[in-house]
Amino acid sequence: MTEHYDPLETRDPAEREASLFARLPHALRRAMAAPAYAERLKGVDPDSVTGRDALARLPLLRKSELPALHQAAPPFGGFVADAPGSFARLFTSPGPIFEPEGTQADPWRGARALFAAGFRPGDVVLNTFSYHLTPGGFIFDASARALGCAVIPAGPGNTDQQFELIEAYRPIAYSGTPDFLKILLDAAATTGRDVSSIKRALVSGAAFPKSLQEEMQSRGIEAYQAFGTADLGMIAFETQARQGMTVNEDLILEIVKPGTGDPVAPGDIGEIVVSSLDPHHPWIRLALGDLTAALPGKSPCGRTNMRIKGWMGRADQTTKVKGMFVRPEQIAEIGKRHPELGRLRLVVTRAGETDVMTLKAEAVSANDALRDSVAASLRAVTKLGGNVELVGAGVLPNDGKVITDDR
Repeated sequence: MTEHYDPLETRDPAEREASLFARLPHALRRAMAAPAYAERLKGVDPDSVTGRDALARLPLLRKSELPALHQAAPPFGGFVADAPGSFARLFTSPGPIFEPEGTQADPWRGARALFAAGFRPGDVVLNTFSYHLTPGGFIFDASARALGCAVIPAGPGNTDQQFELIEAYRPIAYSGTPDFLKILLDAAATTGRDVSSIKRALVSGAAFPKSLQEEMQSRGIEAYQAFGTADLGMIAFETQARQGMTVNEDLILEIVKPGTGDPVAPGDIGEIVVSSLDPHHPWIRLALGDLTAALPGKSPCGRTNMRIKGWMGRADQTTKVKGMFVRPEQIAEIGKRHPELGRLRLVVTRAGETDVMTLKAEAVSANDALRDSVAASLRAVTKLGGNVELVGAGVLPNDGKVITDDR
């Protein structure tokens, strides 16, 4: 079995670096054709940005800024030069943030991540990421089809119908959140359905702790993790070496001190900043708010690109619950809808192997009607269900935190 997707994965790191920065000036010019980038990068000579030091002098664009920017100049905040009609699909993510899908093959650059997880041409893949408005389902769908796989566009939920599809088509591979994979396996064991065809998985969108990794292995499934975003597609992925995540090709990944654009010392934890060279929709120094650290040396799998330790938390208070980002701005919106509430704090925990969120809200007068109303707002704003706990006025600490991740 071929170990690598293509020769790009094993080229000399210096050759890769030279290629990326030789292409960066063109990406900069394409970006600056859009009005918002033209304003942010005013005075920048694209031809002078040919190394990491020069790139680090360019301003960051924080992902947390995008909802307000997109609202002010819909749909893309002035960061995309091409008209919406020139793209293949048009999506939205919580915020809202609006994302276009390019027309090229494998527009989210995910095929090599699936390949690293053992997916091969001719495999049948059960894809359980959502296909509704958000890009997750299509990221993995397009990537699997670019690799030559057949895809069952299952989406999440409807386990009984999924069992019918699994028993009929016998998929060997799964893509989706690790939580939903466990739900499928547990439900199949309880109801006597046969899902034994699934032997490998690429999971993303939620925590994949060691306990759950070991459980998957005990059930005969080799599951690997991927790290990506709706803006950039696949950023990094696990390989059979299981030593960190390998950064995808065609991306320039920096790790900077949180709150700044300054690179960290080698091995230090910092915020992930990505520049993409996609000519249809380049991103220049998009700061994701996610923390990681670089790993030294070459991966035992033979891939030579930069490796990161994986997701190590958030540089801001935005967190990911069941594959969806929840942002401080959304908690503030719930407060606006319920002015009778005082301070709010969303606490994210795990129950078994599932993400759980509880909104703690100060209220002078607590009652079931208020609790139900706030719960409805929580679902409407975040697109996720959660618990609501009403507490007395002054109970929550005055420390500026509105989201606490206790997982």
